Amino acid sequence: MSAALDTEAPDTEAGVAAIVAAAAAAREPLSIEGNGTKRALLRPVQAARALSLRNLTGITLHRPQELILSAWAGTPLPEIEAALAGHGQHLIAEPPDLSALFGTDRPATLGGVVATNLSGPRRIAWGAMRDHVMGIRAVDGRGEVFRSGGRVLKNVTGLDLCKLLTGSHGTLGVLTEITLKVLPAPPAVGTLAVPVRDLAAGVAVLSAGLGSPYGVSGAALLPAGAADFGLSGPVALLRIEEFSEFVAYRLRRLREELGGTVLDEATSRPLWRAVGDAGLLRAAAADAVWRVSVQPTAGPTVAAALRQAFGARLLLDWGGGLVWAAGPATPKAHAAVMAAAAASRGGFTLFRAPEPLRAAVAVLPEEPAPLAAIGRRVKAALDPQGVLNPGRMRAGL
Repeated sequence: MSAALDTEAPDTEAGVAAIVAAAAAAREPLSIEGNGTKRALLRPVQAARALSLRNLTGITLHRPQELILSAWAGTPLPEIEAALAGHGQHLIAEPPDLSALFGTDRPATLGGVVATNLSGPRRIAWGAMRDHVMGIRAVDGRGEVFRSGGRVLKNVTGLDLCKLLTGSHGTLGVLTEITLKVLPAPPAVGTLAVPVRDLAAGVAVLSAGLGSPYGVSGAALLPAGAADFGLSGPVALLRIEEFSEFVAYRLRRLREELGGTVLDEATSRPLWRAVGDAGLLRAAAADAVWRVSVQPTAGPTVAAALRQAFGARLLLDWGGGLVWAAGPATPKAHAAVMAAAAASRGGFTLFRAPEPLRAAVAVLPEEPAPLAAIGRRVKAALDPQGVLNPGRMRAGL
């Protein structure tokens, strides 16, 4: 998407609805964004105008005792994290800060994180962002405001449009307000770093840690280590988050079973931030970046195939089930990623690439025909004129 788009940024939900309604009446497509931090993600949007939620900001509800927070979609993520931290709470899914990866200094917004369903290392233990969305307000492709879910944890009324719109990349509705479940933040964190001979051995260590009774909340594998943290690779990382005495005990037991070195809190917190933000991938500015999602045991096979195909720089998270890869932004490299994902019965995302490549290739796996047909019907119901982020996920949609 070109940075020169004519952009409208209303500061009210009614203003958002009016812009979408006018676009639908004119059959004029809109590019939907928050702060525009993820413009290089997936396909370029086929629109000449942009609708930004960056001015629709503010926390509208925070009930710490009820573990609930609501905020307008354009609220910067750091603002939400700071408000929660003031009450000893945090966002469960640990959404990453991908500003460095996308080459921007602007913060991500709550709506952008929910629309892309981005989750960090804690996903392996606590689920994805969509699992913690309790309610939404949104504007459909007609310009009509609707809501789903609510502001209480026990809520079963109506269709679950929360999960449908989470991860839809703005193609089904414009999120305006989001309600999340939050949790108390663990007061202490520590990490066990286990040097391994290869990636297969590393995944075995991660699997053993995740299968242990010690409450592992992060399981990553660094093929090249992390020199900034004094780690040479390959090395497997297991994180424990709890009260300090429990962290010490559990790490000691894990070390007795798996070996390795215990990293203290001062090292662990920035280390896991770097894992979640893909900073340890060391992607060059000209590189394309892919994410491949497979069974954890297939992670080393995918990694080996991508290394052989184009010398990929790699980072494995989620117990080995999420393979980050960086390499040349070429159709040949992309074809290798697609082939490796298909061979392991997994999925792929072209996460970052120059616009010509993103416009020319499939950025997500092709959907089975029955699922694609359902998707088209849902799109027709929520956005009949096709004005919301057309082409974002697949050509012509």
